Amino acid sequence: MKVVIVNCFDTYEDRIDLLHDFFINKGHDVTIIQSDFRHFKKIKRNESKRNFMFVESKPYYKNMSVARMTSHYSYAKKAFQLVEDLQPDLLYVMVPPNSLAKVAAKYKRKHRGVKLIFDLIDLWPETMPVGKIKAMPPFNFWRLMRDKGLRLADVVITECDLYQEVLKKQLTGIKTATIYLAKKEVNIVKKPILSKHEIHLCYLGSINNIIDIPKIKRLVELLHRIRPVTLHIIGDGERKDVLIDETKSVGAIVEYHGKIYDPQKKQEIFNICQFGLNIMKDSVCVGLTMKSVDYFQAGLPIINSIQADTTQIVDKYKIGINVTDEGIENVANEIANASMQELLVMREYTYKLFSSLFSVEAFNEKLENVIKGL
Repeated sequence: MKVVIVNCFDTYEDRIDLLHDFFINKGHDVTIIQSDFRHFKKIKRNESKRNFMFVESKPYYKNMSVARMTSHYSYAKKAFQLVEDLQPDLLYVMVPPNSLAKVAAKYKRKHRGVKLIFDLIDLWPETMPVGKIKAMPPFNFWRLMRDKGLRLADVVITECDLYQEVLKKQLTGIKTATIYLAKKEVNIVKKPILSKHEIHLCYLGSINNIIDIPKIKRLVELLHRIRPVTLHIIGDGERKDVLIDETKSVGAIVEYHGKIYDPQKKQEIFNICQFGLNIMKDSVCVGLTMKSVDYFQAGLPIINSIQADTTQIVDKYKIGINVTDEGIENVANEIANASMQELLVMREYTYKLFSSLFSVEAFNEKLENVIKGL
């Protein structure tokens, strides 16, 4: 079978690599078509990669801009010129950008024999913190590019159950499946070194405008009244200084480690932390975060405010504590009074959860079921 995977963002590349390996191991002919523009770094990529075709794309430098939307639409048209040449049996398209859904649906109308899978890794504009204007032009037209395209899919995969709930009306009558984010196993040494007298928390990832800094500050403030708190930050972003200053303002210590790519170096920080922070604004439509999967792989329980999937996972598998504005004082007391035995058991549960839901094996098993059902 000839498989073509179309993807715009290098930020989705971990998932793309898993898809590539799955289909290659099944003996299929695989080609990945991807933009040559790196979204986070806002630079062109120059390196080549096996089975990848990188499409020259227009640069953009602001995440919310006409230039970005224009770049995505131009990329979609160029990508599907290549799809037209390749004539795949299976077309697997990552969405967003929503323009890919529109152009892929147009291709499907012309080539009815191709099997079309959409993989919704994010929802635009639903996950964007732009308030009520997301229901107005141009956001509603942007959303319709995706919604109309979904009707042509043989299967729609979502990265969390929440997205299927949000798009329940649009997905009526369409075969769907949830395949969670996953990570390849890494060779790391997990040796917890937890303090009995201090609370160490970790924040991992991008520090942007969807992070609920006031909630983090309030939690740290409440904890610090009970025991000294140190917040370890691994990552960067435009709100980094705000997070650091707000945390320090309530008396806590901040250890800023910057970006760390070495898994063992990250693990050494996780080893001294009781919990990882997985806290976003309540208005953000997200069911699962990549940072939470990183925490799970490290065996680090989470303090979580993410709705739907992650809230349910935390409750079901006992791998952390869910926090809301109303219950934040109780959460602080629960964290501060957790025994060493409780923390160690929670870490054990957390890594077991990773293996059962977010490992490569779990990913492949779910994808296998989707492909069999085509």
